[in-house]
Parts: sequence; structure tokens; C-alpha cells
Amino acid sequence: MQQVNLGMVGGGTVGGGVYEALQKNGPLMASRLNVGLNVARVAVKNPEKGRATRIPRSLLTADWREAVCDPDIHLVAELIGGTTIAREVVLTALKLGKPVVTANKALLSAHGEELFSAARKFGANLYYEASVAGGIPIIKALREGFVGNRITALHGIVNGTCNYILTRMKLEGADFASVLADAQKLGYAETPPDLDVDGHDAAHKTGILASLAHGFWVNPKKIHVEGIRNVTALDIQFAGELGYTIKLLGIVKKLQTGCSVQVSVYPALVPNAHVMASVNHAFNAVFVRGDIVGDALFYGRGAGKEATASAVLSDLGDAALDLKLGTKHRLPAFVPHDCSGRVAPIEEVVSQYFVRLNVTDRPGVLAQVATIFGKSNIGISSVIQPEGHEGKTVPLIFMLHYATHGAVAKALNQIGKLSAIKSRPVMIRVESFEQEQP
Repeated sequence: MQQVNLGMVGGGTVGGGVYEALQKNGPLMASRLNVGLNVARVAVKNPEKGRATRIPRSLLTADWREAVCDPDIHLVAELIGGTTIAREVVLTALKLGKPVVTANKALLSAHGEELFSAARKFGANLYYEASVAGGIPIIKALREGFVGNRITALHGIVNGTCNYILTRMKLEGADFASVLADAQKLGYAETPPDLDVDGHDAAHKTGILASLAHGFWVNPKKIHVEGIRNVTALDIQFAGELGYTIKLLGIVKKLQTGCSVQVSVYPALVPNAHVMASVNHAFNAVFVRGDIVGDALFYGRGAGKEATASAVLSDLGDAALDLKLGTKHRLPAFVPHDCSGRVAPIEEVVSQYFVRLNVTDRPGVLAQVATIFGKSNIGISSVIQPEGHEGKTVPLIFMLHYATHGAVAKALNQIGKLSAIKSRPVMIRVESFEQEQP
């Protein structure tokens, strides 16, 4: 049986998980692939440091080049994270013609175009299943399983921390700050939690999915990103009364005209009747719509040692088999489709909207607000006005018909200047998952 020697860079949570998984199921993989994977070297910051995973000292090195440049190493796994040393590791391996497996979504988001270009130039493959949604095989599905489909829409719950927080806020009626503090104690959220709760982690992943789905590299600076810090228990309560659940979604949609694609991350109201509303706690899900296949759902654990290790092992198996068969090129990551793609500015994106205003409860306020929406050509589908007392401040909830973000933002700016409005208007988009929008 042919043996493939693996050099691993990283022996922490992810690297340790991969090593453990290989020890457990390496023989199973070898029997299925007729190729054996042998861990030849593991590069770590401090080989003398105690670690949760017991990796033999003879395999450890503090110099990542020993795990990459040794001519006896056939395959490299980059499992350290970050975008500096990790970039150097991946580029060095690719320039040596060695295939690379990575779980690093931040690296791909920041330098993906450069890395895939290097892979093509030097005849090496770059595998990245673990970079999005943990153990869910969404990369392979988009790249290979749906090769005969145009992807018209994709909605992803791809950050387990945010989904955990929003789930508990809904189930317990708790506020964001208290659930976040609890999530940090339990290890679901980092300190500081900005990468997760401000939407940046989800944006890294959504950009990768968008690039795969539409065949052009999505510049991360073009992605509209909103996090969940401003979602309140009151918003979740009213959303529930209207038949919706609030989720942080990564959204990729082909717009109706031209070659523009929406690539966004933001909280959205999801109909309770839709399966995505039932994805709770730290689980991930990606809902894909293809022009031939129709709708498909991918669901599972999006993070954690085991889920990530499973995805890395999948890529290691593909890479080992490709080495055995001499396959120099996989399906390219980014292949232009009918025309050159473009990320649409958020102002052009059409949605339905949930709007919450904090108003003084007095006659004429509703009419003033409705007049501004009407002059902006924005239709109102429903209004909730809880009973209050004259002169008191109460919430006023609007559900709006389809309109561009630009039009709604302009109208809310005018509404926010009314004397009866006592705080900044809250706007959350509604995702209906309909086939066509007006």
C-alpha cells in the first residue's frame, strides 16, 4: 500500500483533534483509499509544552519549515490559524508543489485569490473543506455536487456562537449582554467576542461560499456585515408574535438583473415555518437553491475539535488519493460563469423589513410615519401598536413590503428626526426564501 507522509503545522485544538482522529480512523481511511496516511512531523510553538493531545515528542518540532520543506513530506496541513505565518506556510508548500489542507477561513478570506493562483501556477492542490461550517461538507457540495447547477440563492447559519446566543435569547427572553457573558463562561464565545458577534467570522465564511457559488473572487471589503449586538429581547419577542425567529444569516443571492450578487451578513427574521428557524444552539446549517436541483439543506456541527477534524480528514483523504493517482488539478475554485460577477452594494439589495420605533404615544404619530414611508414608495404590510398611556413611550412595529435598503435607510433617517421618535429606529431584514422577488 502506498504511504503518504503528512507534515502538520499546528498541534493545538484543531491539530490535536486531527492527530487523534488519524490515530483512531487512519486504518479505516487506508482501507477505503488504499493509501496510508503517516504523520511524519508536527510543528508547534513549544515542543516541550504539555498539551491535551499526546503527540510523540519525536514527531514535534518548533520549526514549521521542517514540517513543510522536508522532501520526504508529501502533504501539508496548515492548522494554526491567523493570516501571517499561515500564509507563509501555505505559499511555501504550494511553491514546492505540495498539496495543502487548511481549516483557515480568515486566511482564505484575506489571501484566497493569491493562494489559489499559486496553487495553479505550481501544480498543487489547495483543500479547504474545514474552513466553512465545520463538519458539514458544504465546500465539496458546491464545488462538485452542484457542478451542473447555477446557485441562485444561499443562506447560511455559519457562526455557532451567534446562533447559540440568539437561541437562548429566544427561549429564555434574556438580553444579549447576559447571554453573551454566560456563553463566554461556557467557552462558546471568546474574550473579546468581536470576531463572532460582530459578524466578521460569518463574513469570512460567506465570502468563500459566494466565491464558489458564483465563480469570481469576492473581496471581503465588499461584503456588507452586521452583527447581533443590537438585537434586543424586545425584537425577538415581537418577531415571535409575528411568526418569525431572528437568525444571523450569511446570504448570497443572484440579483434579478445583470451579473450582480448580494453577499451580506446580518440578523434577519426567518419564518418559523421554514427549516432554518429550527436550527438552534451551536449548530450550523446552509440552505442552497440551485436552478436544477431546487432546494437543499446541509446541517450539522459547525465548530469544535471533532467536527473540524472530520472535515480535515476528508480533505486529507482526497489529497492522498490525488497524490496516488497523480491528479495535479481539482475543479478550479473560481470559474467565471455567464459574465463577470459583481458584489452589489447593500443600497441596491431588495428585502422585506421589520422596523421598531420607540415613540411617544400620542395621536398622529402613526400617520406621520406612514406618510414618510408612503412618499418613499415603501408599502406597509402590518403594524403592531401595543396599548400604552398618553405621553408614555411605547414600541411601534412595522412590517414593510419589498424595498431597496437605500430607500428604507433614507426613510428611517427622516423618521428618526420626528419629535415623537425617542431613539434610533431599529431595522431588521426579513428573509422569506421565496423563489422570486418583486
